Amino acid sequence: MLWSLSPFGEAKVGIPYGIMKGLNEYVVFIFCFLANIAVFPLMMFFLDKINRYFLKWRFYKKSALFIAKRAKTGSGEKIEKFGFLGLVLFVMIPLPGTGVYAGSIASYLFKIERKQAFFANMTGIFFSSLIVWLITVFSTNGV
Repeated sequence: MLWSLSPFGEAKVGIPYGIMKGLNEYVVFIFCFLANIAVFPLMMFFLDKINRYFLKWRFYKKSALFIAKRAKTGSGEKIEKFGFLGLVLFVMIPLPGTGVYAGSIASYLFKIERKQAFFANMTGIFFSSLIVWLITVFSTNGV
């Protein structure tokens, strides 16, 4: 679960880690998925309430601007063109730099309505987790 909460892996790392440790594959999926969903409200709280105080520090501001530019260029066209579905697809791709952290930042930057952004991120997380789970289960069972 901790890997799934972490920006260094999310469920993309949490699921294989849990299954490789011999935990029940269904329990791993559920808990990693739920932990990854919990990131969205935490990120929105951070971006709404705490971010503005950190922007006073030069290093943080430069880092935040770099991440914002990257999120806009990486997901901007998809989200602007396809809206909800574009955000789902961006979060769904199980590659580094995509996922709920990037999806939350993109939702914030593009000022997507919170409820819609939450459901888009949740749907993307589900499919991303499912892809990683299936690959991990089939590769560890030798099928």
